[in-house]
Amino acid sequence: MWLLPLVLIIPNVALDFTEISYSPLERIINVALPFGVYLVLCAAWRRVGRTGLWLIPIMVLCAFQIVLLFLYGESIIAIDMFINVVTTNASEATELLANLGVAVAVVVAVYLPVIILCIIAEVRNATTTRGQRRPAMVSGVILSAIGAVCFAWALAADGYRPTRRLFPVNVISNMIEAANRTRVTKAYFTRSAPFRFASVDNRTDSGKEVYVLVIGETSRAGNWQLNGYDRPTNPHLSERRGLVNFSKAMSESNTTHKSVPLLMSHFGAENFADSIFSSKGIIDAFREAGYETAWISNQQRNGALIDFYGEQADSVAFLTDDGRHHYDGELREKLHDLLTESQASKIFVVLHTYGSHFNYKERYPAEFEYFGSDISAEASPENRSGLMNAYDNSIRYVDAVVDGVISELDNLGVPSAMVYLADHGEDIFDDSRNRFLHASPTPTYHQLHVPMLLWMSRDYAERYPAKAQAARANADRNVSSSRSAFHTLLSLADVATEYFDPTAALTDSAYTEPTRLFLNDYNEAVPYTAAGLRKQDFEVLAAKKIAS
Repeated sequence: MWLLPLVLIIPNVALDFTEISYSPLERIINVALPFGVYLVLCAAWRRVGRTGLWLIPIMVLCAFQIVLLFLYGESIIAIDMFINVVTTNASEATELLANLGVAVAVVVAVYLPVIILCIIAEVRNATTTRGQRRPAMVSGVILSAIGAVCFAWALAADGYRPTRRLFPVNVISNMIEAANRTRVTKAYFTRSAPFRFASVDNRTDSGKEVYVLVIGETSRAGNWQLNGYDRPTNPHLSERRGLVNFSKAMSESNTTHKSVPLLMSHFGAENFADSIFSSKGIIDAFREAGYETAWISNQQRNGALIDFYGEQADSVAFLTDDGRHHYDGELREKLHDLLTESQASKIFVVLHTYGSHFNYKERYPAEFEYFGSDISAEASPENRSGLMNAYDNSIRYVDAVVDGVISELDNLGVPSAMVYLADHGEDIFDDSRNRFLHASPTPTYHQLHVPMLLWMSRDYAERYPAKAQAARANADRNVSSSRSAFHTLLSLADVATEYFDPTAALTDSAYTEPTRLFLNDYNEAVPYTAAGLRKQDFEVLAAKKIAS
């Protein structure tokens, strides 16, 4: 009767320490109100074992929350995290769980014995007397009353929102919203069917042209030699002619299921939530303009927007459909076959890589083990050196893959261009916060600063010198990769549509630098100051002269 409320309140107590934005009043509410309610529930019925079994779903949420705090050090279980559970493939989930052994062991040690005790109590028909329950009931009522008074005060004073600030109410609310977003996603084809870009090719008599978008995965710009990194992670691209590097590109999302649709659509963070589920992506824009289109992916299908955008192409290939592990280099082979066999005069291809997604050492062949390997079994600050070796090896492999794609285009001898950019970055125990991975409810600099490259063939640069000149002029300007990818590609191909925005196109002289925004868990576009970035993040941004 007393143990159950104590283990259920653990996440609330932890959140009072980790959430620096909580006011003192909110901290009192976050502990007093739920603790009081738990005590009242456990003291209300004689068969406390049965009460405990009914509360198992809350225990599961508590365990999930504790694991999240182990992983990120702050924040509640986000809407995006529930969606990630649905869209993440089994191999990714297994790789992650294998490196959260301590966190999983802790929650098992805390909650499993309580559940066992509840089962034993119920099997034995164990009951409590009224005298035993009275102290818990009185304590629960007092705490609930204190919490309720503080709740009313906070509600009147500053619009307190329990669905965002009170555990587990906020997590349950997030779970419901995640289910709603999943439902809306499944209705995508019905909702988007009427949408048309009405796009047209303004170069109908220009002859053969080929454009390729390469979507990287979990690549942080700070580990690219092209951006000043002190390791040779870009030996090929560093020597590649015709390459323009946008060193100040920032993603507007740190989660794949949002960032990739942003890259492939005409939306930015400010209007993502309004229309993303009732519009179409860049493949449709090129296809409507008469281009032969192709989608080639080395990621597993997840039944979400990324797949839906890709499946609109004339030809669709998921390398992982055969159930085997594939390296991204095979995407170049598929591209070569397509370019060799196609008779179309205009071609647009999207390559979706697996890039540098954890587990890093699984992302590159053995011959790319240049910096040494990650031989550790546990992702931890103590093993950062090994993790960074493996991560940098994966970047070096990305360098070879992207350079190989450029070679395929260069060998065509026709006007062609390629845009490479990553969906988001990654934390790898970079500072005192000991943050790891990505998709956390609050981002960091390392999760948002991404590599973004544009390569133009000599034929292209000579035929369209204004585009090449504008790209070079914009190379050192602040960029939102999420906002600019769609419009830059349409500008390169001179594909016209009412949805084209020249101020977002890096190959247009009208380009203007964006306001820095982050698409938060509630699909709200917020400035960096409200996104959860900390002092360490702003210091790095300032040092790199990136606008924040």
